Amino acid sequence: MEAIKIRRSIRAYKPTPIPEEKLRTVLNAARLAPSAKNLQPWKLVIVRDEDVKRALIPACNNQKWMAEAPIIIAVCAVQDEAFGMMGGYMNSYPVDVAIALDHLTLAAVNEGLGTCWIGAFSEDKVKTVLNVPMDVKVVALTPLGFPNEEPISKGRKHLSELICYNQYK
Repeated sequence: MEAIKIRRSIRAYKPTPIPEEKLRTVLNAARLAPSAKNLQPWKLVIVRDEDVKRALIPACNNQKWMAEAPIIIAVCAVQDEAFGMMGGYMNSYPVDVAIALDHLTLAAVNEGLGTCWIGAFSEDKVKTVLNVPMDVKVVALTPLGFPNEEPISKGRKHLSELICYNQYK
């Protein structure tokens, strides 16, 4: 619960390399995430190369701060490996991949690392930079590194605003 309570989006990172053991812990958390029929329809592209990180900046709406982090992770969905009829109308990959990325972000907090879920990007440009196949979807990206800022706490809605019992109200 502590990692859930303190997780915040980090937009400034120290250049300190991430120890391999911490990285493995964070990546393993994504691997352990549940998915529809346990199909795990995701692939994580771990970007450490400075030139590749810089090439991702224009693909991510010029969010230059992303490249400060020692690593950027692109979270991709392999649609053909996902359960095809979640809820009777959609592919499971958006939910499956979101759970994996959430596990990753919470494990990062537990390891003293920061992340920031990046949804503002051009999928075509990211695919070009990272050589992602056309049939694979880039769902999100996140920098990963040691925070170089105090995270800002944004309030959350009261629980009573988010739940109802027995019927949607």
